Amino acid sequence: MGLFERYLSVWVALCIVAGVALGSVAPGLFRVIAAAELAQVNLPVAVLVWLMIVPMLLKIDLGALGRVREHWRGVGVTLFINWAVKPFSMALLGSLFIGRLFAPLLPQDQIPSYIAGLILLAAAPCTAMVFVWSNLCEGEPHYTLSQVALNDLIMVFAFAPLVGLLLGVASITVPWGTLLLSVLLYIVIPVAAAQLWRRGLLASGGEGALTRTLGVLQPMSLLALLTTLVLLFGFQGEAILAQPLVILLLAVPILIQVYLNAGLAYWLSRRFGVAWCVAAPAALIGASNFFELAVAAAISLFGLGSGAALATVVGVLVEVPVMLSVVRIVKRTRGWYEGGAAAGPG
Repeated sequence: MGLFERYLSVWVALCIVAGVALGSVAPGLFRVIAAAELAQVNLPVAVLVWLMIVPMLLKIDLGALGRVREHWRGVGVTLFINWAVKPFSMALLGSLFIGRLFAPLLPQDQIPSYIAGLILLAAAPCTAMVFVWSNLCEGEPHYTLSQVALNDLIMVFAFAPLVGLLLGVASITVPWGTLLLSVLLYIVIPVAAAQLWRRGLLASGGEGALTRTLGVLQPMSLLALLTTLVLLFGFQGEAILAQPLVILLLAVPILIQVYLNAGLAYWLSRRFGVAWCVAAPAALIGASNFFELAVAAAISLFGLGSGAALATVVGVLVEVPVMLSVVRIVKRTRGWYEGGAAAGPG
């Protein structure tokens, strides 16, 4: 890795500080940026996400997607974590920490709302940022694309009844506009654009042209990630400074849930002989959340100033630094993983 990538955690920490500071001293600027949205999807952030995921998508040959059948074990592990473990583990952790252990330190009237926000956060697997994490850990790009597409399809049908079950209500108003627009912005458009670009590069200059282009785009991808961090933390700069204890307490079950699900997915992949290049993104997909949908659902259900909305925003704040640590862990344990994984396709 280059100097920039080697100290990525340092740049992330600096961006967090810069975002909070700028958000507190220039809240009006960030309100203007936050208002640039469609169906509660922030368009500036969407552009930055495109810059982050294009290098990953350029590596994908759609003609080779049929090979994802070789990785059916990895697909099965991630589906199990995303839909059978993660939402229920978060409901349990939220009830334990927010409903019991931390309850004396929190506003009593907001406790049910905080727990609801945590459940909303865990009920939808991540869509866009997974491409970034998979790219950073050299994950199998065809598996990543197929797994995200499959999760999006399941989410259309399963999100509402799953959240309704966990919240103990008969029905839930799903922000379908946000869900469908997010899939369009973060999957359909960038995949189509990347494939057209890839074909043009291969036609004009072959693999060499593609390699050179990826070499230029990789630093841009990381810069887009850091800029996104500044924006996300800037949007919530005032809230972070006003409620630091609440945010710290809400972060505890989120942190436990991320490491629990990432570790379980990684361990199961090793037990089932999944190739490391699939197990690494499987752990990341199993642990990360579709925070755009979670924030929009929390606002539509409970209101902008609710505890649920704040809890989902804490998920946004925690997501990037925590997932970077998971990337570091899976890369450092590659030797251990491949030394113990059973033989066979992933």
